[in-house]
Amino acid sequence: MSKMPKILLAEDDPNLGLLLKEYLVIKGYEVKLCENGEVAWETFQIGDFDMCILDVMMPKMDGFTLATNIRELNTQVPILFLTAKAMKDDKIKGFKIGADDYITKPFSMEELQLRMDAILRRFQANTKAQSTQTNFEFGIFKFDHKLQVLKYESEEIRLTSKEADLLKMLCENINDVLERDIALKRIWRESTYFTARSMDVYITKLRKYLKVDPTIEIKNIHGKGYRLITQAETSV
Repeated sequence: MSKMPKILLAEDDPNLGLLLKEYLVIKGYEVKLCENGEVAWETFQIGDFDMCILDVMMPKMDGFTLATNIRELNTQVPILFLTAKAMKDDKIKGFKIGADDYITKPFSMEELQLRMDAILRRFQANTKAQSTQTNFEFGIFKFDHKLQVLKYESEEIRLTSKEADLLKMLCENINDVLERDIALKRIWRESTYFTARSMDVYITKLRKYLKVDPTIEIKNIHGKGYRLITQAETSV
């Protein structure tokens, strides 16, 4: 990794918290240890963290509430839950909030580090894939993601936030497959049957906007996702 990853660690057990912090520092992480959820939330708001490791059962603010607050402020930062519980419902709740992984106590330090490294690799690859570009041209269209406007000829279509975000991801992957799960997790924050159906509705809306240009098409890629293609790609 090019820089020392900065970790927010929220753990109310002082012995475990210090043990985890010392281990991770030795392994090359920068760690900010917080003794409860309230302190962790205050710390997150003024810090810039690469990952959050949150104990579920904490005083003043539990891990689920803390994660919900973090997700409202930052939809991308990876979250890993630590818990003494092994209940299925708790795991489902954690993933619905937006957790990237879940590890049950007791666990080995090596397993925790491997899970962290895997999450950070996925996050860095996903971040690298995201373009900072906000203006796109394809076919007869000009699309300004920042202004959420799609233009062609003298027409101007105002897009909703989700329409604009979805079209941006399609444009970033033009003539290539936009994976359904990646789009769902980035835009809807979770991948479920209901969010997938919602995305299908937005794809239908985008197709309606784009149909004025016969050289542009959004194709379903069975079992994978969608592809925004140009006429040049179609003819190959």
